[in-house]
Amino acid sequence: MGRLNIGSLWQGLTGDKDGAGDRIVPPTGFTAQLTLFSAGAMAFLAVFSLALALATGRLADRWSSELAGSVTVRVSAPVAEQDALVQSALSILQTTPGAGTPRLLPEDELAQLLEPWFGPDMPVDALPVPALIDLPVEGEFDAEGLRLRLEAEVPGAVLDDHTEWRRPLVSAANRLRMLGIVSLMLIGAASAAMITLAAKAALAANVQVIRVLRLIGARDLTIATAFVRRFTRRAAMGSAVGTVLGMGAIAILPDASAAGGFLTGLGFQGADWLMPLTIPLIAAGVGFVATRWAALKMLEAVR
Repeated sequence: MGRLNIGSLWQGLTGDKDGAGDRIVPPTGFTAQLTLFSAGAMAFLAVFSLALALATGRLADRWSSELAGSVTVRVSAPVAEQDALVQSALSILQTTPGAGTPRLLPEDELAQLLEPWFGPDMPVDALPVPALIDLPVEGEFDAEGLRLRLEAEVPGAVLDDHTEWRRPLVSAANRLRMLGIVSLMLIGAASAAMITLAAKAALAANVQVIRVLRLIGARDLTIATAFVRRFTRRAAMGSAVGTVLGMGAIAILPDASAAGGFLTGLGFQGADWLMPLTIPLIAAGVGFVATRWAALKMLEAVR
């Protein structure tokens, strides 16, 4: 059997002008339909897996930056002492290096924070609600030093740097991103398996034709290139259709500004819309490698 290499096969894929090699592979039949359908379905799923990976990456970055961009100071004290302690805390925060301008949350914002638990009609002013101060972080900020200073100078003041909230949220988003990447890898492996099975079926159905071609002098390179060309093109065409349908489905999802939280942000933004366009190219590469491997194995077995 003649030696096969990537350069020769690629030349055969792009340089067959008379189409004689294509007549070796049946243009229709269940192998053609299986290849087109599996490539399209896997490309459709790959678009959503890619969208999931990108969306969760943005989510992790946003949660990390937003929660790390500010700290909260909670001042709990008897009503008679609370105003004085709040002013003391504000004075300390205004002179803290790396901190922005502190802002005392008004009662209407406190009511909004408590509304999910107590409802909209809860009289916040009648509850012993602690005062909350939002402090933006602008530069080098020593959270532990500020925490110790508040404990020493403002009894009842507690600094919350959102670490307990930020770490599990960012970890969950990163795990979802990894799940999307693993899904893409599994989709690629499943596509390769499907195309390999279809190529082997086509090769097995044409064993007699392959033997006759060898008798009349056809090289194994010509035979293998015909199969690789046909299945590579089928994989590319099917995945292109699946990619377009997947991008269309992503486009009609609610955008990130709509109500609904995380799932409404599942999609592409800006230049991210160009990334799914690589899926048909990757599918063609997978089809090329899978069919080449199947053809090599089959031609070695057929004598």
